[in-house]
Amino acid sequence: MVLAAGLGKRMRPITDTLPKPLIKIADRTLLDRGLDALAAVDVEKAIVNVHYLPDQIVAHVADREAPRIVISDERDGLLDSAGGIVKALPLIGTEPFYILNADTFWIDAGQPNLARLALAWDAARMDILLMLSALETVTGHSGSTDFLLADDGRLSRSRGDPAGVIYAGAAIVNPRIFEGAAAGPASLNRYFDAAIATGRLHGMVMRGRWITVGTPDAIAPAEAAVAEALAAAP
Repeated sequence: MVLAAGLGKRMRPITDTLPKPLIKIADRTLLDRGLDALAAVDVEKAIVNVHYLPDQIVAHVADREAPRIVISDERDGLLDSAGGIVKALPLIGTEPFYILNADTFWIDAGQPNLARLALAWDAARMDILLMLSALETVTGHSGSTDFLLADDGRLSRSRGDPAGVIYAGAAIVNPRIFEGAAAGPASLNRYFDAAIATGRLHGMVMRGRWITVGTPDAIAPAEAAVAEALAAAP
């Protein structure tokens, strides 16, 4: 599932007329960069939720074949990250699935990071497996760290500890954690904390460069990072 329903307020004035997932970085939209990453690991179906300027996103993905796009419509009310997933559960099914944020992306170094995430997934030990980035491989991030990563892969909140890592906007989740969830707005952070409490939130540090584009002035550094990575590619 690709989370594409947000308002993108920090990207104004660009997002006054364009949904943030359709902003282009180096001639490729943020949304397509995420969908390309899913296609690269043979994901056949991607659910994309929409709320803000939804018709633009629906039209943009209409002709996409890989992965096949299914729209989860949230025009009636923004549901936040977890609420959007709960609404889409009938489309998702019962197997563990990828979650991607539509407003960040990364450049792989070697084996695709989503393939590495799938190899690291262990349903016996995990409810959620987050893709993480070290601070030194990030472009555009102005905040602090999110999690501390233990030797066994379990995560705890870093509370800004500089030794921590950043959530890189991609995860694998077991849909059973949403069983019985009430409809309505809810954040994934609630589920992260619940998994921390039971020792079932795990993480994997990505290889490559993670890029986030939070404000208009972050576009140029993001495009520079893409150009640098392409130039360095074998």
